[in-house]
Amino acid sequence: MRTGRVRPKGGGPFRSDESEEASGHMETTSRAVAQAPAAEGGPQSPSGRRTVDGYLRAPFPWYGLDEAFTGRRWLMQIGTAADGAVEHGSIGHGDEPSVRNEHVAGDEQDAKEKFAVVVTVAANPDRRSADGTGLLEATSVSSAAWLAGVGLLSFTWPGQMDHSLRDDWLEQQTETAWVLADDLDGEDWTTLSLPVDGVPTPFHYRESEFGWVLAGSTEQGVHLGAYGRGMSAYGLAFAVVKDVAAYA
Repeated sequence: MRTGRVRPKGGGPFRSDESEEASGHMETTSRAVAQAPAAEGGPQSPSGRRTVDGYLRAPFPWYGLDEAFTGRRWLMQIGTAADGAVEHGSIGHGDEPSVRNEHVAGDEQDAKEKFAVVVTVAANPDRRSADGTGLLEATSVSSAAWLAGVGLLSFTWPGQMDHSLRDDWLEQQTETAWVLADDLDGEDWTTLSLPVDGVPTPFHYRESEFGWVLAGSTEQGVHLGAYGRGMSAYGLAFAVVKDVAAYA
């Protein structure tokens, strides 16, 4: 894997292969594992407790789909900087996605699997890490677009590809997601207006054979990314999560 890549002009996250200790880069969602909520009325699992504790440590508000969405919601995974500060995290809506390839991508599977994942990213400037060991990279809309793009890839690979080649494919596609996120004004993106806390807000939006990705900013000091398939992005609306612990 190559090293020493440049930072995005939009102030997005560091590349995943740069030194975490030196850069304080954000973790990707490529290995995020959806956390199923505890059974209603039943005890909360230790893993569920650890997951929600991470979300509760965040100094910024979490976003999800607004109350018009009445389906299932669940916590996925947070990302932290080198000093342990929570920088981003994801909340899933709808069906928990499975990896999609030609063996499961028939009409029946497509109809069954409908989900949207909302990624909240703290809007941070360049700053020193709390322990003084390095510089934490600024975040931007490009950060949210990249995390959303990589998140969608984590549940996808081409049907004709052997499992043993998926890591190479994922690395190549992660690079592509990075390039796309660094050029939000490019021809691969269109503009989509969606409500955020009831206010029409512009988003960068793109579709692919694997699903859709969008990214924008809020008035609450965070950037939003989202990805999904089986659910149309055009009818979505976002709102601050009132009680993130309820999703654990």
